[in-house]
Amino acid sequence: MARLGRLAAGEGVELVAVEVGGTARKPVVRLLLDRPEGGVTLADCESVSRQASVLLDTHDPFPGAFTLEVSSPGIDRKLYSDNDFVRFEGRAVRVRMRPGWPAPRVIDGLLAGRGDGVIRVRDGAGVIRELPEREVLETRLAPELEATSKPAKPREGRRR
Repeated sequence: MARLGRLAAGEGVELVAVEVGGTARKPVVRLLLDRPEGGVTLADCESVSRQASVLLDTHDPFPGAFTLEVSSPGIDRKLYSDNDFVRFEGRAVRVRMRPGWPAPRVIDGLLAGRGDGVIRVRDGAGVIRELPEREVLETRLAPELEATSKPAKPREGRRR
């Protein structure tokens, strides 16, 4: 992971996460890249992909073929590190709780911080909820989409 992180940093991007999925026979290695200002480009992903492919083939972490995917974390990115929780404080998030957590299992609000084993989320009423990290399945940014086009005008039905 450290070598992949240095490789990404050399390209001016941050390696946010390495995810391994797929099956034992067809593993998928997913590298998620980000840049604090402006995000990552397709060219960033292509460059890191070419270099990471060589690095992973050289160090051969899997006993056969694997699929390498390199992308940005997306607009609904998962928060992985302490740095993510600091960077995105004040932003809208969706927190999914583990099975067994009393309803609601999905909490939406503004990220109010993380520390002392809890994630703090300010709900719509302004109340800060403290969610135990051990009970959190995942925390993701909630997409904040802006309207960029005019609403469509209603169309009349066909006339015969």
